[in-house]
Amino acid sequence: MINPNSEHATGILLITILFSFVVASSLSVYPLSPGMAALRPMVMTMVLIFWLLFQPQHVGIFTAFMIGIIADLLLDTRLGQQAFAAVVVAMTIKLSSIYVKQLNTTSAWLLASLALLVFQLTLWILQLITQSQFVAQSGLSLLMSIISWPLVLLVLRKFTR
Repeated sequence: MINPNSEHATGILLITILFSFVVASSLSVYPLSPGMAALRPMVMTMVLIFWLLFQPQHVGIFTAFMIGIIADLLLDTRLGQQAFAAVVVAMTIKLSSIYVKQLNTTSAWLLASLALLVFQLTLWILQLITQSQFVAQSGLSLLMSIISWPLVLLVLRKFTR
């Protein structure tokens, strides 16, 4: 027999996940001055990493690919770059979750930092290959993302209980 409360809770969780990606996409394209835009954290990637860590049964590689495609369209990058980097991040988290038995705040931050670094390195490599350019300013965005990860954890963690 299926528990109707669990179906209801799953529906609310899926709506929460979708809403968090909508908010993250809005924050990713919100207009900022050029100086502040260089410091903008990778909000969509951070939200994706959060859900990959804490709800892997609902958010996986396909979701990472779709979020990456949406990010490509929103951020006006070459189609597939963000998607490929997001899939690499999803695979990294899936593989590293085999070795992490208990996910506390510190281990979540370390895994998120690793995933953010993998994401940015993948983008840098793809940009070097496809466009022969290296955007060093995105390193500031990486640093801001790693520093602000606890804020994402604080905001979204209450929806996983």
